[in-house]
Amino acid sequence: MFEAVEELIGEHADLERRLADPSVHADQAAVRRYGRRYAELTPIVRSYRQWLATGEDIETARELAAEDPEFAAELKSLSARREELTDELRLLLVPRDPSDDKDVILEIKAGEGGDESALFAGDLLRMYLRYAERVGWQTELIDGNESDLGGYKDVSVAVKAKGTPEPGQGVWARLKYEGGVHRVQRVPATESQGRIHTSAAGVLVLPEAEDVDVEINQNDLRVDVYRSSGPGGQSVNTTDSAVRLTHLPTGIVVSCQNEKSQLQNKEQALRILRARLLAAAQEEADREASDARRSQVRTVDRSERVRTYNYPENRISDHRVGYKAYNLDRVLDGELDAVIQACVDADSAAKLAAAQ
Repeated sequence: MFEAVEELIGEHADLERRLADPSVHADQAAVRRYGRRYAELTPIVRSYRQWLATGEDIETARELAAEDPEFAAELKSLSARREELTDELRLLLVPRDPSDDKDVILEIKAGEGGDESALFAGDLLRMYLRYAERVGWQTELIDGNESDLGGYKDVSVAVKAKGTPEPGQGVWARLKYEGGVHRVQRVPATESQGRIHTSAAGVLVLPEAEDVDVEINQNDLRVDVYRSSGPGGQSVNTTDSAVRLTHLPTGIVVSCQNEKSQLQNKEQALRILRARLLAAAQEEADREASDARRSQVRTVDRSERVRTYNYPENRISDHRVGYKAYNLDRVLDGELDAVIQACVDADSAAKLAAAQ
């Protein structure tokens, strides 16, 4: 049933030999590449060996059950375990998202709702920062435009894993489902009559591109500099340190002003631009792919309202997968795993159904 696994076992063994070779460690890029692939193959090899061993145990139990009926119950238990391992292996063998191990750049933008939307954008940022802290990721504020009341009109933050994450536990693998419009229902701090308002903020999650992923021709860039506005230090409002990059072939525009120097702001803007170009290339590839290969969760339209945060009912609802829970206060404090896992499970079920 799983003939293709034998080839993967051979690749796994070859990677193990390479990683044990001291000479290989002179090339750290190769070590990281081998390590990621080895970590990806390990659960497949482990599950396949358990699947084979369970098959042998079933044959033994079947022979013994013919002589002793007490082994019939063990045979039933082993058969159930074999089915579980079969489903597990089928899922593990579904082609993975090649970006799953990548770090991300998370962008949050205030939408409809004015100051209340900007406050909600700030709440979303704190939620993601606390979630990252809970799972042991590193975060770095790249750029932000604060509102008058303390929220954010827009903000960009880099989220990075420490070391090599387990398969399915990379930053992109978990946060890619957050993209879309997030809607909040609550009584704004500025509302004197206690009426519930609805506002929204947009979240864009981009796998962070490495130089080898996206090559940017400097001749394709228009660089504009201007005076920063807002927090940032002594040089703010006194020097032209803010940078706006326009990628001429695509029309993508990225601005950064948080850093004190023009060079630093340009480097941060280039990080965001690379991520956006990589995302655009991947979306183009998705459009050209057949419907059967697309993830029903991954390809959610950016304009779709993916989630609602209802403060009066302490309720969070994910409209894509039908998830609903009444622990909004804990989710906003970074307990996002159950919400994300509902999206992961729906995505996995869709991929498994498409592969059969």
